[in-house]
Amino acid sequence: MLGTLARIVRHEVKTLRGVLYRRIAVNKADERTAIDEFHKLYFEARAFNQTWRNTYWMGHPILKCPLDLWLYQELFFRLRPAVIVETGTAFGASAHFMATMMDLIGHGQVVTIDVEERPGRPSHARVTYLTGSSIAPDMVARVRERVGNAGPIMVVLDSDHRREHVLAELNAYAPLVTPGSYLIVEDTNLNGHPVDPEHGPGPMEALEAFLQGGAPFEHDAEMDKFLLTFNPRGFLKRR
Repeated sequence: MLGTLARIVRHEVKTLRGVLYRRIAVNKADERTAIDEFHKLYFEARAFNQTWRNTYWMGHPILKCPLDLWLYQELFFRLRPAVIVETGTAFGASAHFMATMMDLIGHGQVVTIDVEERPGRPSHARVTYLTGSSIAPDMVARVRERVGNAGPIMVVLDSDHRREHVLAELNAYAPLVTPGSYLIVEDTNLNGHPVDPEHGPGPMEALEAFLQGGAPFEHDAEMDKFLLTFNPRGFLKRR
């Protein structure tokens, strides 16, 4: 009994020491700089195919940060979405990843959209591939018809990363997201947030314009817990 109590006390003291160190000894500006510099290092290693361009799901390039994928599975387990709408299919690995997570929880479908078809995309009973522009009115109508009155609904935006396109996607697909669920804007790190400063206005600028318009979403700061994310401020929870 006393041994167990002693272990608990030692653990709590160690935890408190860590909290105090982070809040008192670590300068917040220095911490932010360290995070951003590592982010740049990780992201820009793509020139040598060392990180996200060399990350695969079941043999298919997934082009995402693994830490973000871990956050995805946490959200899937918590929310048990009926449908996940994804724009920007690319090689199909992210849709297949999401469908595999749906298999594990026994629930959910994935609808994924891209402007082009690619040979060799993985097939999965839970995945529906749609080809066309994600912001074309007929495509938006097709997706809305497939979603119907199902819920919860999640949306992941990861196609053309120019501001105007992302903003058009936000306006088109945000209404599908059910209260308490998530709208995820991918790659808000572009245009100097903190990587690729020459990209030009992109997902972050679209997100800011969208929220300034009074959209019923808020950034979920809990999604920043791993420090490195390709989607800073991009995990939006619907109120």
